[in-house]
Amino acid sequence: MIVHITPNDKNNPPGKLADAELHFTEGVLEGLKLIGFSVWERRTGGGRNVTFPARQYSVNGERRSFSLLRPIVDATAQDRVREAILEAYAEYEEKAAVAT
Repeated sequence: MIVHITPNDKNNPPGKLADAELHFTEGVLEGLKLIGFSVWERRTGGGRNVTFPARQYSVNGERRSFSLLRPIVDATAQDRVREAILEAYAEYEEKAAVAT
């Protein structure tokens, strides 16, 4: 799997740093990509956060969100994906800093 980073050059919405996609390179998902991940600056200023693909819906006028990538058993399974995306973004930042 390769994490592809697309920077948010427009700074809109505020705090959004980049979009991320997971490109699968082997197995039954080879040749496919999973989109909908985003890297955000934490509002408290203490690091970064990753949001996962989700479907929004409304119940009694209240907006809710249904996560599309969920753990089967291990609730910490998403942490591996989150860390891979944050690592790819850090590598992207390093390359961008060298290029300027």
